[in-house]
Amino acid sequence: MSGFTATALCSAQHYFETAWLFTRSDYKTIVFPVITFAAVLSPCHNLLSLSCALFWVWFHLLQANISNQTYSAHEDAMNHPWRPVPSGRISVKDCRILRWGLMVFCLTLSSIFSINVLISSALLTVVEIVHDDFGLSHHPIFKNLCNVGGYVTFELGATLVLCAQLCLTSMTALTCSALVIVLTIHAQDFPDTNGDRMSGRQTLPIVAPEESRIYMLCVLPALSFILVSIWNLGPLCSIVFVSIGFGVGLRFFHLRDEISDRSTYMLYNIWLMGTHLLPANARFCVLAW
Repeated sequence: MSGFTATALCSAQHYFETAWLFTRSDYKTIVFPVITFAAVLSPCHNLLSLSCALFWVWFHLLQANISNQTYSAHEDAMNHPWRPVPSGRISVKDCRILRWGLMVFCLTLSSIFSINVLISSALLTVVEIVHDDFGLSHHPIFKNLCNVGGYVTFELGATLVLCAQLCLTSMTALTCSALVIVLTIHAQDFPDTNGDRMSGRQTLPIVAPEESRIYMLCVLPALSFILVSIWNLGPLCSIVFVSIGFGVGLRFFHLRDEISDRSTYMLYNIWLMGTHLLPANARFCVLAW
């Protein structure tokens, strides 16, 4: 019995670790910002509701990442060799079976909450199919549009798990988030340029290496200024947030090696997290100083 228990525990540990590795890269880009966004906009902040939202986001992230990584094993071998497929923890065939099984699970899970959450889950599935199965991930413009659709759908679904209806503040916040993602999503492509080039993927840093960095230098401070104006931040908070955007833009422009790009991308995600906190000023006036 003890031998069976030990084997079962080892197998469970292996499966949990594999699931975590599928989602490891996106806690800073998806899980934390999306949950923060939903919590800021929702009047419901009890632990059970937040746990349900986190549960919904993580399983949909797992579904999306398995779908994406099924087709990106060759570039992951260079950019992310620890991921389950290139490291040999799971085969591409098993990934595809798991991906479709998770689709059914996520749709069923969403139906428990409400019809609107179910629609959000279905929309996210459609985005994954056109991005991965139809090959739009290899087109620089359509890839970014799919990323925007996926990101906003994550936010929409998590927010609807916490509150059944969207208020004007929520809709404004979703619009601002979509604007931020569509204008800056290619920040994620700078650290992965070598692997993307090997796979033939045409990202903005590959197509326009100099212009894309000038663009980041300009767009991050500009967006920061627009957002602090929309959410009526106080002078000190405005200066801090715009300065962060300007600093991250400067790093994208001046520091161009792969290691620096990875560090800059981490700082970009801190700035992105900040954009998700700004709507709190509309609800609680906590950033009015």
